[in-house]
Amino acid sequence: MTTLVVLGLGTLGYIFSQQQTIQWPWHDEFRFSATFDEAPAVNPESRQEVRIAGVSVGDIQSASVDDEGNAKVEMSIDSGHAIYENARVVLRPKSPLNEMYVALDPGGPPAERLAAGSTLPITSSSRPVQVDEALGHLDANARDALTTLLSESDVALANAPSRLPGGLDATGEVLKDLRPVVTTLQSRQRALAQLVNALGRISTAVGDNDQRLSSLASSLQRTLRTTGKRGGDLDAALAELPEFTAELKRAMSSVSELSSELDPTLDNLRGATDKLPGSLAQFTKTIDQVGKTVDAARPVVAKAKPVVRDLRPFIGDVRASLVDVKEITRRFQPITSAVLPYLTDLKAFVVNTRSVVSLRDKDGSAYRAAAQLSDETISGLVPLLPELAAAASR
Repeated sequence: MTTLVVLGLGTLGYIFSQQQTIQWPWHDEFRFSATFDEAPAVNPESRQEVRIAGVSVGDIQSASVDDEGNAKVEMSIDSGHAIYENARVVLRPKSPLNEMYVALDPGGPPAERLAAGSTLPITSSSRPVQVDEALGHLDANARDALTTLLSESDVALANAPSRLPGGLDATGEVLKDLRPVVTTLQSRQRALAQLVNALGRISTAVGDNDQRLSSLASSLQRTLRTTGKRGGDLDAALAELPEFTAELKRAMSSVSELSSELDPTLDNLRGATDKLPGSLAQFTKTIDQVGKTVDAARPVVAKAKPVVRDLRPFIGDVRASLVDVKEITRRFQPITSAVLPYLTDLKAFVVNTRSVVSLRDKDGSAYRAAAQLSDETISGLVPLLPELAAAASR
């Protein structure tokens, strides 16, 4: 009996030690807590593990709710492991039965070592997403459809080894074809982000200018009120609009006719532009010749400057005398009007008189004499005409 009792107690102790249901009084441990937004499937009574790099180093001691409504989980690990303030804890399932354990990343320098009994903040923890969280917001029809989808997927994957590779290859081709679409969507997403950012700045600017916006609204209200008062004038203007449209149509017709008449003018102008370069070339030669003339006249003008300077006082006296001359010439007006009809006869008289008394002709100097002819002298000269003609020819 003693042997059986000893063997039973030893077996019981070994089982308890493997189940981690008891802690020996002499066990050295390091206790700290971590805050989670939720701690699903955590059961401290089952002594769920705490692992570092996949190795069990402790277990969960207790779980509670803090003052802010978050889950606070207390853990105990072996004292030989250093935990720092930048440590991270992740609550993970280790089986499909949702049996949890805590994956602990102890952190390291330059952070300070975590003191015993301290609590890691919620920013240093993560938890798994439960299936009911993904499906809980679905209604009955959606859950039934999802169940059917999973069942059909099970049937579809029954022949997966023979049919799935071809489908995956086709999926790869489809994804390649969809790459430009995804690129375009990303570009549109960036453009939308820029647009939202710009609208945000505009909204901020409008929000900061409450006084200006209020003034704008007041001005708009006054404008609408004035427009309402001027409704009669607006109706009258609209009534005259058909006549204005007719006038505008006639004006456009006139403009069309002017355009048709303008075409020949433009054609002539185009022909003139063809001849214009030659004319400009000739004009350039003329300008060059004028330049040469000006250069030749420059010495004459230089010499004429003293003469003009000396004539300047005389010009002043002449200007004063012109007043009297103007008065005198006004009195010549009747005499000029009377003499004007006889200028032709006077010109003939002067020319004939000058020819008679002149001692020169077109051939040079010559002796001239005046002879008076009458009927008697002409009859006496007729026999002498042949001799006079011969002398003239000689």
